[in-house]
Amino acid sequence: MKNKNAVWYALFVLFFINTMNFFDRQILGAVGEPIRKEFGLGDSALGAMNTAFTILYAFVGIPLGRLADKAGRKWILSAGVFLWSLFTAASGFAQNFWQIFAVRLGVGIGEASCAPAATSLIADYFPAESRAKATSIFMLGLPVGIALSFGVSGTIARVYGWRAAFFVAAVPGLICVLLALFIREPERGTFDNTGAEDGKGTRSVYKEILSSPTMRWLIVSGAIHNFNLYSISAFMTPYLMRFHGLDIRDANFISMIIYGFLSLPGLLLSGVIGDAAKRRKPNGALLVASAAILLSIPFFYFALGVASGIVYPFLFLMGTSVALLYFYYSIVYSTIQNITEPRSRGTAMSLYFMAMYLLGGAFGPYVVGIISDYFTRQAAIASGAVEFSVAALEPFRAAGLRSAMYVIPVLSIVLTAVLYAASRTVKKDIEKLEGRMSGLS
Repeated sequence: MKNKNAVWYALFVLFFINTMNFFDRQILGAVGEPIRKEFGLGDSALGAMNTAFTILYAFVGIPLGRLADKAGRKWILSAGVFLWSLFTAASGFAQNFWQIFAVRLGVGIGEASCAPAATSLIADYFPAESRAKATSIFMLGLPVGIALSFGVSGTIARVYGWRAAFFVAAVPGLICVLLALFIREPERGTFDNTGAEDGKGTRSVYKEILSSPTMRWLIVSGAIHNFNLYSISAFMTPYLMRFHGLDIRDANFISMIIYGFLSLPGLLLSGVIGDAAKRRKPNGALLVASAAILLSIPFFYFALGVASGIVYPFLFLMGTSVALLYFYYSIVYSTIQNITEPRSRGTAMSLYFMAMYLLGGAFGPYVVGIISDYFTRQAAIASGAVEFSVAALEPFRAAGLRSAMYVIPVLSIVLTAVLYAASRTVKKDIEKLEGRMSGLS
């Protein structure tokens, strides 16, 4: 695309949309504790509210990914943002667990449009050698959106109650709808040797995508990574409130600093370092991602070991761990674009997201919630308690949640190994794609 202003306008709008994507997605993590107490829930139910979103997000993403490969991507984005903004506002009217569970399903349908369409657009705006950097700008919406959700939603909830936080969040989304309508749709495969659009005949696009060993490894990595990060974002504020004794506003401010200020360098550096490493060797970017995940493990472990009420060491250690975990996104998302044909990129992302959310995001908060409830009950039994109602278990929830969160650094060890395995196959997959595309020209 020759018009640079149009390219950078589009990237800015995609960043803005992604920011609201994660802002609206994260509200439950910011105001989940007062919702849990009002509805008389345990941590497993709190995690299940996050599961509601991810279930439909995963399944609806497949047809929306195929649609992004065939239809106007800016129209898909506009419709998706409009839908999830309406359901976000509707969340504020929920009167019980099942109502908010159902409404969050609607949010998942709308947000499933974002990643396949947006990453497909970026691949047609930027050449392969700069896609990781462009993707890192788009993915800045993740920490910025989550950070703003913690800060804004926590403050609003403290003053006006948790319902008002959902109403306020819907407004910027409607602005995104208007901005997206002015995006210029680029020609598919602008920077790729695409050949004929239908050169593969009737071969299954799904079979071709999954024939890549790298893609299969990346799908597994996405499930593990999302399990971890969705668990962290769902329970960060409750952990700070229970274990470190902060109120909802202060706990969300700490979460905002961790996900915003401290994680931003990780996401920005990952794009720059990933592109530089890829220029030196084809698997360099994935090696960088593997090393970053490995380095995040001791920081997370020692953050959980910080004593109750000692907030600033926890903030530094957890913030560093999350920053290193964020190296994952721009490198893996751009790698998927680099090993996939232009006509299949939206579908490839939707397959990846289906596994990432269905096997990872959907289960992460719920499983950690179940483990938290188990250790909460064990802590109560160890203290000699004889009553196990929701109210009676409240004093033991801090210890239960702390024990449950140790599952995250353990899974990060597995994630490191999976990303390293992907780095061993990516060079061959890129060469195979380049040969196939040359044959179509």
